[in-house]
Amino acid sequence: MHGRTHTVVLGGSLAGLLAAAAAARSTDRVTLVESDDPPTGPDPRKGVPQARHTHLLWSGGARVIESLLPGVTQRWLDAGARRIGIPDGLVSLSARGWMRRWPQMQFLLTCSRDLLDWVVRERVLEIGNVTLRQGVRAEELLGDGTRVTGARLRERATGDVRDCPADLVVDATGRGSRATAWLASLGLPPVPEETVDSGLTYATRVFRAPDGIPADFPVVNVQADPHAGCPGQTATLLPVEGGRWLVTLSGTRGGEPTTDPERFVPFARAVRHPVVGDLIAGAEPLGPVRGSRSTVNRRRFFERLPRWPEGFVVTGDAVATYNPVYGHGMSVAAWGAAALRNGLANGLARQGHAAGTAYGIQRAIARTVDGAWATATTQDVLYPEARGDQPGFSGRLMGHYVNRLMAASGSRPAAAEALFRAFTLSGPMTALAGPKAVFATLLGPYGQVSDRPPFNETELRAIAGG
Repeated sequence: MHGRTHTVVLGGSLAGLLAAAAAARSTDRVTLVESDDPPTGPDPRKGVPQARHTHLLWSGGARVIESLLPGVTQRWLDAGARRIGIPDGLVSLSARGWMRRWPQMQFLLTCSRDLLDWVVRERVLEIGNVTLRQGVRAEELLGDGTRVTGARLRERATGDVRDCPADLVVDATGRGSRATAWLASLGLPPVPEETVDSGLTYATRVFRAPDGIPADFPVVNVQADPHAGCPGQTATLLPVEGGRWLVTLSGTRGGEPTTDPERFVPFARAVRHPVVGDLIAGAEPLGPVRGSRSTVNRRRFFERLPRWPEGFVVTGDAVATYNPVYGHGMSVAAWGAAALRNGLANGLARQGHAAGTAYGIQRAIARTVDGAWATATTQDVLYPEARGDQPGFSGRLMGHYVNRLMAASGSRPAAAEALFRAFTLSGPMTALAGPKAVFATLLGPYGQVSDRPPFNETELRAIAGG
């Protein structure tokens, strides 16, 4: 970009906030457009109905956000978030048995989504060249099929419509993005799209952690086995700020949980192991059960269009959404923002302006999606009555390899290290096929897998006392 440059980011979600932070490094002025009125504290935001449910920020995403917003990790921790080691802070039943709690290899940050977004929003709005326009909705793009020159915005309160010129428009409006329709109105062909739908439903309730439970209590997770030939049901207990447990249950088509509070604990006890249900059976509920069905894996392949307008980029859930069970959405959004930052910086270094960079950025964002997309879709399509294309030969081969690697990770640290590096999005999926990981996977597991959740002695005493 050259001269006094302006970027407009549509959507004040996490993806939009991070995109604004990324663009601010190469743009004179960034306008963040949000249709809702963001809360002034760690409170629910109207545009994020799924915020009530469990969210995981894996180490790969956390590191990227820290690189975009230095100091944000400490702010999260100061506000009450927890940094939990992986796998030492994880009690998890995988499809291949209880995972061993090896010394820390990666980490995750746990807190409510409200707190996480609030801290990021406050940090982004401290950037001197970022301005928030709230209560404003994007109606359409300005420009033509060769270049986007801004966005037409409508004031929610008055209905007034004004054109907002920009050198770059970033669409981060999430699942409800109208980017495909906007591009069609500019004369571009339909955007290829793919969906995989396991019929997953999830339900969440908040509990007060029982007295005596240590502050460093682990994340507890019972995963489904997609090869079992029955609906996949899971239960996850996530310690969050304020001495609370955020508990999310899920089930694919034919095995869905309900929002009936009387059936919440029985469902948690009926999954592959009753540990989560047992832990919350005597805990005090702090609110109703909240449900959601926004779980379809959907990907829009913008990068496959034969031509792409300069000055326009799509990121976050507007590109791809995933089954939330895997907890990858926020980390992928962070990597998308990093692709935007790097693409703009490279464009400046190469030619001094943004021409020719938008399509490159869109392709880079697509590459950040690949790993999480493969993880979600190759597993979800295996459940009964799932809707979507079955994996091809290469996908099936990779699935068999990953299953064996997961089995080996319980007894071979090289397999575990590769698994957690890839799953936390701390490295590329190709890390799964590194020499050490392949060797450990070929050797396979040894010894017996524990049939009990691997709580340590301190945790067991606290559970018994609670």
